[in-house]
Amino acid sequence: MTSPPAARWPQFVANLADARGFVAERRPDNGALGRRAVRIGGMSDRHVPTGYGHPGGPVASGFAARMQAREAADLSPLATPSYPAERAREEADCGLRTPFQRDRDRIVHCKAFRRLKHKTQVFVAPTGDHYRTRLTHTLEVTQVSRTVARALALNEDLTEAIGLGHDLGHPPFGHVGEEALDRCLRERFGTGFRHYEHSLRVVEILERDGRGLNLTGAVRDGIVGHSGRATPPRTLEGRIVRLVDRFAYINHDIDDAIRAGVLSPDDLPADAIEILGETGERRIGMLVHDLVEHSEAAGEIVQGESVGGAMAKLRAFMFEHVYLGPVATQEHVKIGLVISSLFDHYCAHPEEIPGSHPAGDLADCVADYLAGMTDRYCIRAFEQLCVPVSFAP
Repeated sequence: MTSPPAARWPQFVANLADARGFVAERRPDNGALGRRAVRIGGMSDRHVPTGYGHPGGPVASGFAARMQAREAADLSPLATPSYPAERAREEADCGLRTPFQRDRDRIVHCKAFRRLKHKTQVFVAPTGDHYRTRLTHTLEVTQVSRTVARALALNEDLTEAIGLGHDLGHPPFGHVGEEALDRCLRERFGTGFRHYEHSLRVVEILERDGRGLNLTGAVRDGIVGHSGRATPPRTLEGRIVRLVDRFAYINHDIDDAIRAGVLSPDDLPADAIEILGETGERRIGMLVHDLVEHSEAAGEIVQGESVGGAMAKLRAFMFEHVYLGPVATQEHVKIGLVISSLFDHYCAHPEEIPGSHPAGDLADCVADYLAGMTDRYCIRAFEQLCVPVSFAP
């Protein structure tokens, strides 16, 4: 990726410096995160064992120097370097992985990542084998994001880690479940719920029985900033994931909606399709090429006006006809009932929340437990609470 005009260099340098030093504080407009940030940042003051020392050897001893030399030769000046690793709790680097590779592995091996396979993308608890889940969405976002990062000579390992971790905090039932949980928290506690803030909470606090994953600051910054409602990430790699997230969900949700019979290809807005392409493959290709070429020229992550406008029109269409369409809204009331019933129950009986969840105030404990549920676990918990059990006379 070529350098930006000289006038913009100070801001890019400041952004990179901020990202490397990021712990968990975000600007005040980030709502509930601001309330939690003091506790999250305070983790750096706790002593938590970091595990065993990594085995050594001639390959391991020279690995970091080789990676730094390779990045200096091959990556853009605007890429985020892998070293030094800025973590809330200091620990020795791995001799065979960069810090961002290590973050990626910690995310892939965590429990929250495994639960994504049973969480809704758009269609609730789909029985068909070919519908997307939150896990397949995550993989598609990550794959496309890495393609963009490589083309722009940015840090692929950082991009991959952010992509894999960006939706770890999503509650059951997709964005409908998120809205229901947010409403419950606002009405009872005056707080709220945003999945991108909760994704940060998952990696900072909830995983590893309250110790968190101790990820690098740049990865945490990209995770909490991936949503269009959040403050944008401070690294270019994070901004790639933020935009590619939309590329992925708009196009694969069209595919799923057509498969479900909610849409037909002829329903899609003709002017947007004329620009982007008639198939998902062509649309993704157009979006990625447009993003790479315009970003290379601008020295920042940007879309072209024509392609960006067509994507915005297609996104608006999907909200009107799929996300908030009649088929989806039929389930909204049911999902709201499930979430609110469980929320009220666990607020009244917090002792039923498993002890594996870290202690905290009631709002956090209930939100953590409900947000961690998969669709099927949530439905089963609701049935156990509200559906009479049949018995033989």
